[in-house]
Amino acid sequence: MDTKTFKVMLVLMISQLLAITCYGQLYMTKTGETSFFSETPLENIAAVNKQVLVILNTANGELAIKMQQRSFHFPNKLMEEHFNENYMETEKYPAAVFTGKIKEPIDYSKDGNYAVQVDGIMDMHGVKQNRSIKGRIVISNGQITLISDFDVKLADHKIEVPSLVITKIAESIAVKNKFVLLLKKSS
Repeated sequence: MDTKTFKVMLVLMISQLLAITCYGQLYMTKTGETSFFSETPLENIAAVNKQVLVILNTANGELAIKMQQRSFHFPNKLMEEHFNENYMETEKYPAAVFTGKIKEPIDYSKDGNYAVQVDGIMDMHGVKQNRSIKGRIVISNGQITLISDFDVKLADHKIEVPSLVITKIAESIAVKNKFVLLLKKSS
C-alpha cells in the first residue's frame, strides 16, 4: 500500500472513531511508549519510541495505535540508521498501525486492574497480520493505562536480515507497550 492510500485509510479510521464520541468517550495519548529488545549471543539491540498515538473508544473497546518507525531511538546511532534503512525501510513503510477491539467488557468508570485481550490487525512493513494481544488495563483517577508485552517474528512481516548479521539479530523481537491515556476534551 502506498503512503497516500495509507494516510487516507488512517484519517478515515480516526474519523470513524471520533464520529462516535457522542456514544462513548475517547481517551488518547500522543506520547505512548513502545520499546523493543532483541537478545543474541553476539549483541543486544534495544530501542524506544515515545511518540506513539493511541485512541481508545470506551463505548465499544475499539483501539487504534499508530507509530512512526523513525521515532524509535537507539543508544547507538549506527543501529538506528540500519534499523531505518536496511530493516524497516522507513522511506517506503514510515508507520506501523494496529487497529483492534478489546474483547472483555470493562467498566471504565471504576478504578481497577483488568486482564484483557485485544484482537485486531497489525500493519507493519507493508504486511498485515491478525493478532491477539494479551495485556492489562489499569484505571485510576480518570486515567487509563494500557500495558502489553508480546513478540513479533521478523518473518511474519517480511523483515529480512542480511546473512552477514543474522547472528546479531533475533528472529523474534520482544515488544513492550505502555500507553497512559487521558479523556479527550471536546473542541
